[in-house]
Amino acid sequence: MSTDFDVVVIGGGPAGLSAALNLVRARQRVLVLDGNRPRNAATLNSHGFLTRDGVSPLELRKMGREEVAGYDDAEVQFATVTRVSPLDQGFRVEADGIRGSADRDVTTRRVLVATGLTETLPAIGNMRAYYGTALHSCYECDGYEKAGEQLAIIGESDDLADRALLATVWSDDVVVFTNGVGEVTYSDERMLAARNIPVERREVAEFVGDRGALTGLRLVDGTVVPRTGGFVRPLWHATHGYLDTLQPLTDERGLLLVDAGGRTSVPGLYAAGDITPPGPEQLIVAAGAGAQVSAAIVRDSI
Repeated sequence: MSTDFDVVVIGGGPAGLSAALNLVRARQRVLVLDGNRPRNAATLNSHGFLTRDGVSPLELRKMGREEVAGYDDAEVQFATVTRVSPLDQGFRVEADGIRGSADRDVTTRRVLVATGLTETLPAIGNMRAYYGTALHSCYECDGYEKAGEQLAIIGESDDLADRALLATVWSDDVVVFTNGVGEVTYSDERMLAARNIPVERREVAEFVGDRGALTGLRLVDGTVVPRTGGFVRPLWHATHGYLDTLQPLTDERGLLLVDAGGRTSVPGLYAAGDITPPGPEQLIVAAGAGAQVSAAIVRDSI
């Protein structure tokens, strides 16, 4: 069957762009559809990406788009995919254009999903004012810059004890804040106390700062706990309703299940990056996954 493209890549982050670059260099006709809503949009600088340590993630994506679009057989467009439908020997991909781009309705032999995840932060009023500067979510990305600081570990999940222990790699002054929701068992609390890590179970009312610098967390009773930085444990969500007609297998969190080559349970449908288990990873890990899956797609095309 003749198609418009060999591969449509959904998602223009490190995984999708890395895959697209390798695919077009393998003489595949590639279209990247990017919804332009990256999970790390609030992050000012990315770390741990070899030769690009400290780069703005937005700049990294921009450079990646330009590199891919520089090839004659590749196209990158800002668009939100609304539906992927099966055809006899491929797929139909429909998308709504954004930022002035036209809508797209194309056919392709294969589809690679690399849309990443969306995140929900704890409902603390002014958290966004500090998120990406004083507050972060990734130790590997931002722990070094917070080394030795008074750190707050904030979340509403059941892995806060593990997250707090990991934080001690970068600081020995750590306080856990459950915001009245997060689960820390009393046995975990005793274990943390043995490491001089207190657990604060009262709700957080707001973050306190001076000229943009975090100085503490104000609790609902007015108590202010001095902190200069922190790490938030978001809840992550996989959003791929555009695949509903294909019904690929997912895990209990909605992440797309794949084999070592990124193949989903639907022939011709692949996935790479945060949308697959184990979920959120560093940028360089996502980029590597994209390159690995692109190799599988090329092999499968022979």
